[in-house]
Amino acid sequence: MTNGMTTSYGTVEGNKQALVRDLKSAVGDADRLLNNAVASTADEIALARTKLEASLTQAKTLLVDAGMAVSDKARHAADVTDAYVRDNPWKMLGAAAAAGIVIGAILRSR
Repeated sequence: MTNGMTTSYGTVEGNKQALVRDLKSAVGDADRLLNNAVASTADEIALARTKLEASLTQAKTLLVDAGMAVSDKARHAADVTDAYVRDNPWKMLGAAAAAGIVIGAILRSR
C-alpha cells in the first residue's frame, strides 16, 4: 500500500529494494574474496577489497536515504493527523470518549 508520496530521497520501497540488492552483492563479493584469498595475488585481493568497500559504502548511503524517507513519511503522517484533529476536535473527543467506554467495559468485565 502506497500513498503516492515521494521525497527527494525516493520511495521507501525503492530504497529498500536497492539496499537489499547492494547488500546481497556485498555479501557475494565477500564470499568470493574469502574463497579466493588463498589462490589470489595481493593485487587481486586489494581490488576485491576495494570493490567490497565500495559496495558497503553504497549500501550505507542507501540505508541512510531509506531512513530519511521513512522519517519524512512519519513526519508527514503526524502533520496530517495533527491538522485533522485541529479541524475536527469534536469528532476526536467523541472517538476518544467511545474508546474509553469500550476499554472501561472490557476491563470491568474481567
